[in-house]
Amino acid sequence: MRVDWTRLDAALARRPATVWWRDDDATVPSPALDRLLSLSGALDAPLTLAAIPAEATEALARRVAQAPSVTVAVHGWRHANHAPEGEKKAEFGDHRPADPMRAEAWQGLALLGDLFGARTVPVFVPPWNRFAPDLPDMLAEIGYRGFSAYAQRLPTGRPLVRFDAHLDPVDWRGTRSAVAAQPFVDRIVDLLEQDAPIGLMTHHLVHDDAIWDLVEAVVRRIAAGGGFRVSLPALLDAAAADSTN
Repeated sequence: MRVDWTRLDAALARRPATVWWRDDDATVPSPALDRLLSLSGALDAPLTLAAIPAEATEALARRVAQAPSVTVAVHGWRHANHAPEGEKKAEFGDHRPADPMRAEAWQGLALLGDLFGARTVPVFVPPWNRFAPDLPDMLAEIGYRGFSAYAQRLPTGRPLVRFDAHLDPVDWRGTRSAVAAQPFVDRIVDLLEQDAPIGLMTHHLVHDDAIWDLVEAVVRRIAAGGGFRVSLPALLDAAAADSTN
């Protein structure tokens, strides 16, 4: 992997980066999860695992308990597609009645709370990052504090605090390996032009060597420049404090 880091290094020198990290689809311990947690721990980079409640195991909870900087968010319920044939996949889309989605979202938060205790953060991460427009209102009514999907650049505060991810190293529509490294790094520079948190989204279960190489290089570079020192729960707390001032 060949990357010119000049622009990124210069951007990080001009403005400290507020970068946070979310990894989706956790259910059980695995060598890939160990690699992810090892990288997070070595760099003191807080990590939020978006765990699938219906599939999450006690073994995963025991593994997370060994990683002090890791928290767990609610990644849907079963990561099951309910979209009609021919439409983009979604579990909590507007194809479904509200009541079963409400029940699953409540059950997911309760189940992860039982498994992970204080490591559970009441943030909902919709599978495939797709959701019904009124879903955040529903989630706010049943105890969620935050919401995280993909691409919305600036955080919002109503009805839930929303912090999206903006960086995805996987070429989902093409090779399903790593995206081109230089455009990926250049996108970080572009995101740094706005003074707002930047979210990295990874999927440890699908990482091949090329994806790992890109993720590890980028995380190490940003961490060396002062990034990845904030967690998603800390961002939520800060947003809540701002809303009361």
